[in-house]
Amino acid sequence: MKDLSWLIVKNLLRCLLLLLGVSILSFALLKISPVDPVLASVNYDPSLTMEQYERIAEYHGLNQPAAMQYLRWLKNLLHKDLGMSLVHRQPVIEIIKLRAKASAALMGISWVISGVLGFLLGTIAAFNHGRLSDRIIKWFSYLQAAVPTFWIGLIFLLIFSVYLGLFPIGISSPIGMLSSEVSLEDKIKHLILPTFTLSVLGIANVTLHTREKMLDVLNSEYVLFAKARGESNFSIFRNHCIRNAIVPAVTIHFSYFGELFGGSVLAEQVFSYPGLGSTLTEAGLKGDTPLLLAIVMIGAVFVFLGNSIADILNSLLNPALRR
Repeated sequence: MKDLSWLIVKNLLRCLLLLLGVSILSFALLKISPVDPVLASVNYDPSLTMEQYERIAEYHGLNQPAAMQYLRWLKNLLHKDLGMSLVHRQPVIEIIKLRAKASAALMGISWVISGVLGFLLGTIAAFNHGRLSDRIIKWFSYLQAAVPTFWIGLIFLLIFSVYLGLFPIGISSPIGMLSSEVSLEDKIKHLILPTFTLSVLGIANVTLHTREKMLDVLNSEYVLFAKARGESNFSIFRNHCIRNAIVPAVTIHFSYFGELFGGSVLAEQVFSYPGLGSTLTEAGLKGDTPLLLAIVMIGAVFVFLGNSIADILNSLLNPALRR
């Protein structure tokens, strides 16, 4: 337990340094970008006068040196103030609360589906090594790993929404309906295609790593001895394979948090899904520094948390890793 406590403390210190570095880099990239946040905040209104421009810049503190702007943002962050969005003209925390629920549902369901399907497909491929099913699963995984998320989303839209008409084209709810009028069935129907698109992104890695680890276990001497004693495949899987194969599967799947967050940005853009990913894209294109930095920080914590949980779980599952 002492080793585990030290691991948690060390990870927290690393997380703080990571957040500081990510915030500085993101802020610097925004400042050297060609986007003018003042003009973007008024949708590049051609009637904007120089006096109005200067007043808007002064109101948001954009007329100060870049270093002063960052230090002011950092000071506000330490006081639990994420600032005011330049584009939406409302507190950043309110926007995040509104959009985070949609992203949490999308990424959470996709993460569970990709993990379960990836482990099952990897197991099936390993137990049918060299057969047709193994070759199909393996090459299907290679195809999944090579194809971009946005392309998969467009193909799904074309097939299931345009040609077959089974699912809506996008948005998280029917157009023209109040949020209080949207039923759970409507929300699920609008969530299926984005979820399926995003889950495809993580299936391949879990499948291939599980397959390789399962093959190592199946080729081991103790499994060969178990087969000689007449144990069934299910008994071998339950008693020998699952414990040994679950460790790399857990590591891969939790480290997939980074790809999951990045994939959600593309998936939400393709399906016009109102989550943190599409909000991040909008904030970057319009130079909305407070909103972009807040979402980037959330993304960094999300990715770091995934890797840290993977390390802790691996330490619990395999004591040798702690030493």
